[in-house]
Amino acid sequence: MANSPQARKRIRQIERRTEVNKARRTRMRGFLRKVEEAIASGDSEAAREALRLAQPEIMRSANKGIVHKNTASRKISRLSSRVKALAN
Repeated sequence: MANSPQARKRIRQIERRTEVNKARRTRMRGFLRKVEEAIASGDSEAAREALRLAQPEIMRSANKGIVHKNTASRKISRLSSRVKALAN
């Protein structure tokens, strides 16, 4: 258990930051799920629109440190290639 005042403060800060990060991660996953569902339904227009909305959210998560920048880029790349294949 933390004994010093600064260690107690750090624990409080970490708890608040964890909640924020958890909310951001959940939000990003929701956008990813919408794209996945649109792809699964076979609706290329809905998938394209869902991907257009999801891209900035995924990159925002990377900028905030929720996911690594390369992970975010990989997710966007793979989703966009699937959406493009769906359109053909």
